[in-house]
Amino acid sequence: MLLRRLLLLLVSLTAVAGLAAATPASAGGAFVTGQHRNLFVELLGKSDAEVQAKIDAAWQQFFYGDESSQRLMYPVAGDMAYIADIGNQDVRSEGMSYGMMIAVQLDKRAEFDRLWKWAKTYMHHADGPRRGYFAWQCRFDGTHIDPGSASDGEEWFAMTLLFAANRWAPKPGGIDYAVEAQTLLDGMRRGNRGGEITPIFNIEHKQVVFAPTVRDYGYTDPSYHLPFFYELWARWDRSEEGRSFWAACAKESRTFFHRAAHPKTGLMSEYAQFDGKPVSGERGDFRYDAWRTLAHVALDHAWFASDPWQCEQSNRVLRFLSSQGSFIADRYTLDGKPISTDDSIGLFAMAAVAGLAADPELAKPFVQKLWDAPIPSGRWRYYNGLLYYLGLLQAGGRYQIHAPAAAK
Repeated sequence: MLLRRLLLLLVSLTAVAGLAAATPASAGGAFVTGQHRNLFVELLGKSDAEVQAKIDAAWQQFFYGDESSQRLMYPVAGDMAYIADIGNQDVRSEGMSYGMMIAVQLDKRAEFDRLWKWAKTYMHHADGPRRGYFAWQCRFDGTHIDPGSASDGEEWFAMTLLFAANRWAPKPGGIDYAVEAQTLLDGMRRGNRGGEITPIFNIEHKQVVFAPTVRDYGYTDPSYHLPFFYELWARWDRSEEGRSFWAACAKESRTFFHRAAHPKTGLMSEYAQFDGKPVSGERGDFRYDAWRTLAHVALDHAWFASDPWQCEQSNRVLRFLSSQGSFIADRYTLDGKPISTDDSIGLFAMAAVAGLAADPELAKPFVQKLWDAPIPSGRWRYYNGLLYYLGLLQAGGRYQIHAPAAAK
């Protein structure tokens, strides 16, 4: 009898251990635990030193590498710098904000300030209906190609500035990161701008819009939904009205992901209606923007662990990609038909980040592929390179919540 009880206890403990091993994150996520998982260590057995060396190599290449084939950041006069899309010969608010996020996560204040100064000098609208917004596309000399805004640029600018305010002490005469962030938070949700310009968030639907214009105010881009940012804004916005609004946006974005993800493949469209239905045409397929939805669902789980569906979703989409065999295309219809003969490290990087919410056996091949991939170079290094680098930080435990000192 005693032996039988011991055997039963051993089986029970083994089952519990197995369940714990399959659970992607601790209850409450990194916001509660303060722990940011490192999938390269967990799943591949790499050391912290090896991970740091890989991240350092990417920093050196993208920020200080060969100007013609490697780097993304280009310094200019006035102690400024821009992130270049070499393939399209322009500067985008997306890339500038991503560069700033990489810099603040790696404690690179000088580079952060140079990028922000360029964005504020050349991209920022100081007056008119677009006041407070940023031109999404400029030439290398700072002149506007398109003065309109891509909503994700403003979202990422706001988050990077808040992290900077929380991470770095003020300097006399320096950038007031907190004020700049709050100005953006206020501007993104407030209307009455006049003309064709709208808030960046649809006030009724509590969702980010594709672009803040009357024409684009009625639909969204699933990859622009960042509930893990909104959760922080719901705590750190200085106004009660703002905190309430961002809390509602976080809740709505999580619900939106449920509606936008295909029930079998888990794929989301590049553009979508507020009810999650894809728009008509090719933008209703899983394309370049939509790669980022894999990471954004998983990061929300990693930081806040508020929705168990996010683990199901991450398993679903990684299971679909795994089912494609040795070649995974970079574009699909939502029901899983490939519409491309290309593959892209940007997609694999986002799939690796999805491992933060997925079962280890599904996540490991994608984490391995990201680890083994060379640092993107050449003409098309901009988007693939930025997603590659963000993927390294996010999967490698270096993409962290930087809270105000009082919260810490």
